[in-house]
Amino acid sequence: MNINDIIKPENRVYTKPKLLLDNHMHYCPGCSHGVVHKLIAEIIEEMGLEDKAIGIAPVGCAVFAYNYVDIDWIEAAHGRAPAVATAVKRLNPENLVFTYQGDGDLAAIGTCETIHAANRGENIAIIFINNGIYGMTGGQMAPTTLEGMKTSTTPYGRRIDLNGYPLAMAPLLAQLDGTCYVTRQAVHTPAAVRKTKAAIRQAFANSMNGLGTSMVEVVSTCNSGWKMTPVQANNWMEENMFKKYPLGDIKNTVK
Repeated sequence: MNINDIIKPENRVYTKPKLLLDNHMHYCPGCSHGVVHKLIAEIIEEMGLEDKAIGIAPVGCAVFAYNYVDIDWIEAAHGRAPAVATAVKRLNPENLVFTYQGDGDLAAIGTCETIHAANRGENIAIIFINNGIYGMTGGQMAPTTLEGMKTSTTPYGRRIDLNGYPLAMAPLLAQLDGTCYVTRQAVHTPAAVRKTKAAIRQAFANSMNGLGTSMVEVVSTCNSGWKMTPVQANNWMEENMFKKYPLGDIKNTVK
């Protein structure tokens, strides 16, 4: 029985989003994906876009979003979500079209598709989960991995002379004329969750209003990939990830 069926309506202060399915989530404890899934379900429901929302999820931990949010989904090849979203939105301009991607997808094999879709100003929203590592495939170094950060492919830490610099996608996309909104948020505290929800809502509204490409980067943890407890991962993210990927709006032409 659903908890919403047990609690009396007059005593209820919070209701699970109707679009969030009852499937058991497979994500590791402390993972940010589940929180962002809940926000997406809430926002689509609050905007009344249940029948108009189309999500594009590629390979990686992000691919399982279709198991949890009850909207239309298309699974794209690794890195190709913005290209698929471009076609979907052009064919269905009245629909909300968004991608849901991780850093190993968007900032690595999908860099080309992401940059060119944004440069064209496609009317899509991009939700970018950045945890600085390949979470699903074994904890390898990603383009967003911090300098000195240990991964399965950089056991002694990322070296700039060997591996290059961490790739900051948000300021890169903010330079493009086709982007109308680029922001970087997180979901590690209640206040951060509220800011992220507002950011995703604006990105979705921009898509519906045909204002160009929006990207919401969510700086996240991967406690299993980082070999930390959820609490340790949150602390490490605040102390390290936020220095390289500071939170806040980077570009907003809508206001």
